[in-house]
Amino acid sequence: MEENERRPMDIGLPTNICHVAHVTYDRFDGFLGLPSEFEPDVPKKAPSASATVFGVSTESMQLSYDSRGNCVPTILLLLQHRLYDQGGLQIEGIFRITGDNSEEEFIREELNNGVLPEGIDVHCLAGLIKAWFRELPRGVLDPLPSQQVMQCESEEDFVKVVRLLPQTEASLLNWAINLMADFVEFEDVNKMSSRNLALVFAPNMSKMADPLTALMYAVQVMNLLKNLTDKTLRERKIASSQVGPCDNSSEGEDGDVEEYNQEEMYTLEEEEDEDDDLNKEDEIIKVEEESLLSDEHKPTSESNANDQMKQET
Repeated sequence: MEENERRPMDIGLPTNICHVAHVTYDRFDGFLGLPSEFEPDVPKKAPSASATVFGVSTESMQLSYDSRGNCVPTILLLLQHRLYDQGGLQIEGIFRITGDNSEEEFIREELNNGVLPEGIDVHCLAGLIKAWFRELPRGVLDPLPSQQVMQCESEEDFVKVVRLLPQTEASLLNWAINLMADFVEFEDVNKMSSRNLALVFAPNMSKMADPLTALMYAVQVMNLLKNLTDKTLRERKIASSQVGPCDNSSEGEDGDVEEYNQEEMYTLEEEEDEDDDLNKEDEIIKVEEESLLSDEHKPTSESNANDQMKQET
């Protein structure tokens, strides 16, 4: 009996073997390190719960935090990161020059599937950011009382009025203001000042039914965006002056804005009349030129515009 217990036992072949692959999930690119045979069965997560990422409420969209703590749709961060990576900060006329319409339609379809293809023209990327704001069911600044916005005359007035925004719209506005400030920091290269950027973004931030009222309101929205952008730039300069000389942090998104190499600059082309967004921008310029005939008459012109707005409303 003892001899049988001491005999070596026969060990069979292993069974129920499983191979484990360690992968990382990235909120923008899906699963990283996934074996190739599994990739077709695990689609990338689309940045929206709806069928499209344009023209839908942010409540149905995948959200992410930017480096400043703003909770914004992932689609905006995807476009922003790619625009910066491709040297968009240093492209002359960025957000002013329109991209190719056929390419934009293709990118829209890809974005609905959670994919952002490589090799996209920077002007197309910039145009998609403006289009996203323009096609929102409710403009970012629409929750604000229009009369109160029209009465703003100083930077302090604009700062006070935007504090009335709900959290979602406040985060979107803060993200847009910092985006514009990033580009203004490269104004000597891209030729886009805070006024120029405010001009192209203003028609996309609010919606009004009456054309005349909408145009007058867009002029004031442009002033709001310009003042907030200038304020952000001043705050950045103050913060950078207080940083020690050994600190190499930059002010751009993810801290690497200043590391971009200068790209070949595009020649600023004339926009086509068929672009409704740019037509609104041109109308805003005309209104400003008519109301601001000279510096001496500026206060009178602005007060007349405000009086007319009050009468209509």
